[in-house]
Amino acid sequence: MPVVDLHCHILPGIDDGSKDWATSLKLAQDAVNDGITHAVCTPHTLNGRYLNHKADVIKLTEEFQDRIDQAGIPLTVFPGHEVRLSGGLPEALDNDDILFCDEDGQYMLLELPSNEVPHYTKSMIFQIMQRGITPIIVHPERNNEILEEPTKLQEFLEMGVLIQITASSYTGTFGKKIEDCSRDFIKAGQCVFFASDAHDLPKREYQMHAALDKLAKEFGEGKKQEFLTNAQKVVNGEPVHLDWQPLKKKRKKFLGLF
Repeated sequence: MPVVDLHCHILPGIDDGSKDWATSLKLAQDAVNDGITHAVCTPHTLNGRYLNHKADVIKLTEEFQDRIDQAGIPLTVFPGHEVRLSGGLPEALDNDDILFCDEDGQYMLLELPSNEVPHYTKSMIFQIMQRGITPIIVHPERNNEILEEPTKLQEFLEMGVLIQITASSYTGTFGKKIEDCSRDFIKAGQCVFFASDAHDLPKREYQMHAALDKLAKEFGEGKKQEFLTNAQKVVNGEPVHLDWQPLKKKRKKFLGLF
């Protein structure tokens, strides 16, 4: 069965992922070694540090595919973006400067800032969805505000967004708190697939195989197949349906005597 990685930083020299072609080819081989057959290359854009234009990413991905083929690595790559939530997003969409997970422009990877959920998030998601785009919020389990109160994610789920968890979050690479949060999202049906979010950085290696095996052990083989199928549906622009339950809100802990 094909294994699709919807989120990785393996194009050379354009963000904090791969630094050169040799590294990119190594990461492509690492992906194959981890069981991945297809990957959407998603460099950062609009995040205040990196602005990668659509045409440049497409050209670089085409060259990457040629080099992958010449190296005999059995990996198919597609151009994409990891789009940071920002005020410049509507203009970039107007200018046709955003890449999606699928050719029809239905699914877009949307990244929140690491520390917070901006006050305008709901409004921006509404604007995006009015264009017929389904945002996929990436690695919410690593957002500090959501990690402290995971129920914050639910207002966006109610709007129809999808959620992608980083495979290595679920395997415990980023610590037990993030691992437990990932499990809670999965148990509640709030996450529909994993992605590697691979970089050429410590703790950012491919762990899709380990995460999928763990998923099968904890939630059954059917859940693993569901995650694999959902990722394929996204890259093909097909509908992905959620059947999720709300999480219980964390009880506040008070210190001192009253």
